[in-house]
Amino acid sequence: MKIALFASGTGSNALKIIEHFRTVPSVSFVVLSNKEDAPVLPKVQALNIPTLTFNRKDFYENGKVKAFLADQSVDFIVLAGFLWLMPTDIVQEYPNKIINIHPALLPKFGGKGMYGMKVHEAVKQAQETTTGITIHYVNEKYDEGEVILQATCAVAPTDTPAMIAQKVQALEHEHFPKVVAKLISK
Repeated sequence: MKIALFASGTGSNALKIIEHFRTVPSVSFVVLSNKEDAPVLPKVQALNIPTLTFNRKDFYENGKVKAFLADQSVDFIVLAGFLWLMPTDIVQEYPNKIINIHPALLPKFGGKGMYGMKVHEAVKQAQETTTGITIHYVNEKYDEGEVILQATCAVAPTDTPAMIAQKVQALEHEHFPKVVAKLISK
């Protein structure tokens, strides 16, 4: 089983998933990023995991990313801190084999432009008492794929967006690797 992890930032979720499977020799990874300077890249390269960086043209126009996935015999795709909308041809090539994690309880606080601290600030502004994560299948629209799992945490009136972010990240690290493991075992 080969899993492609798409990540644009520090890669904490990608690394938690890789760590979860470190004693499972039948699972391997490739990591793709749309940012050449993404902090995740040197971390996974140190683990001898193949990587690919790409630009918008490679992703949406010339087929470079899709060809790389095929060349690497990728079976499953995980978006772990990746913000671009997946191209229709890749979504169609991997039906129900692409998942994403969102740092809120969809459908609240989802859609284009709702990511990272922007989500936590919106949760705080709306005076929500609960937030959490949504792991969902990816389709051709932002954050609208079928929900696989939601996990919640309380939001105290005194919580700052940064404190909310910490609570949400703890849920991500707890649940995302387990969901990936469950889905690829099907």
